[in-house]
Formats: sequence, C-alpha cells, structure tokens
Amino acid sequence: MNESEQQALEKIKKECLTYFHQNPVWKKVLKGFRDKYNSYGRFGGKVVLKNLKSRDIEELEGFFGKSFHGQKSVTVSAEKFQQALKESRYKDIPPKCLLEDFFGEPLLGKQEQKLLREQEKEKIWQKFLEDYKETVTEMTAELLRNIVKDSDSQELAEWDRALRLGAEIYNHLPYRQSDKLYLAVFASMMTGNPHAFDNGTVAGNFLYQMIQMDLEIRKIKIESSEIFPAYKRQKSYLTAGIMLDDISNYAMLYQVEAVKKDGSFHKGMEGFASEQHIVQVPLAVITEWESLYCPQDEIYIVENPSVFAVLCGKEKAGNVRRAYMCMNGQPRLAGLMVLDLFAKSGIRIYYAGDLDPEGLLIAQKLSQYYKGEFHYWHMETADYEKCRSEKVISPKRMKILERITDERLNPVLEKIEEHGTAGYQEMLVEDFKAE
Repeated sequence: MNESEQQALEKIKKECLTYFHQNPVWKKVLKGFRDKYNSYGRFGGKVVLKNLKSRDIEELEGFFGKSFHGQKSVTVSAEKFQQALKESRYKDIPPKCLLEDFFGEPLLGKQEQKLLREQEKEKIWQKFLEDYKETVTEMTAELLRNIVKDSDSQELAEWDRALRLGAEIYNHLPYRQSDKLYLAVFASMMTGNPHAFDNGTVAGNFLYQMIQMDLEIRKIKIESSEIFPAYKRQKSYLTAGIMLDDISNYAMLYQVEAVKKDGSFHKGMEGFASEQHIVQVPLAVITEWESLYCPQDEIYIVENPSVFAVLCGKEKAGNVRRAYMCMNGQPRLAGLMVLDLFAKSGIRIYYAGDLDPEGLLIAQKLSQYYKGEFHYWHMETADYEKCRSEKVISPKRMKILERITDERLNPVLEKIEEHGTAGYQEMLVEDFKAE
C-alpha cells in the first residue's frame, strides 16, 4: 500500500469512527461484540439490544437495510454486521480493526489475556523478590505466595499490595525485636489504620494467617482448647508479640513469686510478696515468666475481687502465709497463662466461685483446663444454703446447668435447681478457710 492509499484508508477510518460515535446505540452493539471477542477469540456471536428508542431503531434500519419497526428488542449477529459493513463505504475496515479503534485498545482472546496476565504477574513477583531480598521474607516468599492467592477477577495491583503487606507484617512481627505491641498500635504501624486488623475483617484474617505461617516456620505448636475456644488465637498473637486489646488484662495475685525465663527471680513479685501486698500483673509481664512459687505449693483462687481483697487482708494479719488469686469472672488470657505456669510448677489449686449457673460453669471449665491437682473450695450444698439469695434465676440461665457434667458439682447443682435462686460467695467470706 502506497502513501496515498494509506492516507485514503486513514481518512475512511476517521469517517467510520465518526459515524459509529454519532449514535449511542452503536456503543452497545460494538461493546457486545468486543465482549464476545474476548470470550471466543474471534469476531462472532450475537448481540441482543433492548429498550431501544425510536432514533436507535431508525439508525439500525439505515445501516442494516431492514425494518425493525414495532420490535421490543433487536438481535444483531456478527455475520449480519460484517455483511452490512462490507456493503457500506467502510468495506475496507475489518470488524476487529473497527473494535480496536472504537475502544482505543487491542482485542485479546481468553488465551492471549491469560498469557499476558501471567507475564505481568511474573514481572510483579520478580520485582517483589528483588525488593525484599536479604529480609526475613526472602526465605519464606513461596509460603507467602501460597497464602496470597491470585484469582482471575482480582486486579494484579491488589495482589501486589497484598504480597507487600504480608511481607511487611512478617518482617516486623514485634517478637523479632523482643517487643510486644497492642494490636491497634501494630495495625497503625503497618497500614495507618488502628482498626485494620480487627477480628472479622479481611485484613485481620490475613494477619492471623501470617502469624500461623510464622509459628509453623518456628515449629511452635499452640494447642486449641475446646474449653476456651479463643485461647489458641489469643496465644498465637501473643507469641508473635501482639496483644489483643480485649484480652490484654492482668492477673490479680497475692504471695506468688515468679522465676523469669533467664532463671532469676522477678524482683517485683518478690517485693510484693515480702510486703504482703496484692499485685495486678499485666499480661506482658506474665509472658516473661518461666515458673511460679506459692507457699505450701498451693493457691486459693476466688471469682470475686471483693472476696479476694478480704482474704488477702486476713492473711496479712495472720501468721501463716498463703497464696491467693482473683479470676475476676470469666477467665481471660492472663489468668489462663498463670494457670499454665501453676501447672508447670506443680501448684495445687483450690477454687471458689459463685453458686449460680454461670459460677458453676466457670468452675467446671477451670477444672477441665487445669493440668494439675484441682479442688473445688466452698462449693458444697452447705455453702449454698448459707449464701443463697432471694434473686430468682431466669429459665434461660437455668439451662446453663445442663452443661454441668462434673459429678463433684451435682449436689449443689440439684440444690440450685430446687430453689431456683443464686448463691453469692461474698456472703461466705467469713467462712473461707484454707484446707
């Protein structure tokens, strides 16, 4: 094709585009054929046009030389469109060329699209490997890639962002710097949003996957607990150096001394025991302990803070030293970790809780959880008769008793069912005596 012929063709192309841009109906037609091309890899198929205006009908009739009067929809086949184009003054414009010029981008079939996507994906991956070379992510890149799976519907830029977020999380898990951070603080550092990793969010689930990957690499296995289902998640985060705000509480202890992981005694706990003072120990401190010591290798644990305070006050005034702990209602991670240390240290536990459905269930759970010698303390029928209140237990709460399976609790359970009222351990405080 010489220069003049090329110029003539370019002129026809411009006129052709002008024509097909003059009425919105052609955008619908050509978009339909473009979508078909992307699926079939060729110019083919049929396009169904609905809700056409009278002007659209006239435009189609003029191009195809056929009446569509009175029709609610019009079906345009690729063959009919190609034939009409050949019979027009734009006969030298191939349908594929028309589609590419009209939308300003090349047409690609499924295989071509897939190949192009894979090539682009490989470029992103190689750039990622280059950027994180000589970081801890380098050795675990393939594991990360298995977590950050790519779907055909996902933008590759989004896949790239997820890979990089995963690498930043893995590189900066707080334990690497022997540090502990609250979840919101870590989220702000990684994303600028303190709530980015909240439980139940996509990013929160992703963070948990990254933590599980790290634990697997370090060969750390955290057993799940049917008794306290949230324990595995909470402990996993803590092992990575991340404290969840909802469980980053403390343990209330009295006359308990601790040995740290370096073998030395915790001077603070030693001092509080010497002064005979109650101490609230933050979760972050508990993670530094290796074992615990209690006088007579036993500890008395109560559910309520007020009872705990009275008992500790009595001990301070007496001659015999005894260790106490307050569970303060439902056990959280700090309390459970202290129990783990008690079990490891061979400490015998005596536990006293409220004599109501919730109190019995907590007591049973702790007994099932504890991997050492565990006794119920002042949870007998005589205790219930002394502390029974007039507060009626609702039918919904009474159903909790169906979950009590420990035979040691059956006598007091039957009394609760008989009277239908709750017993509170505050009313027994004068009767609490060590075994």
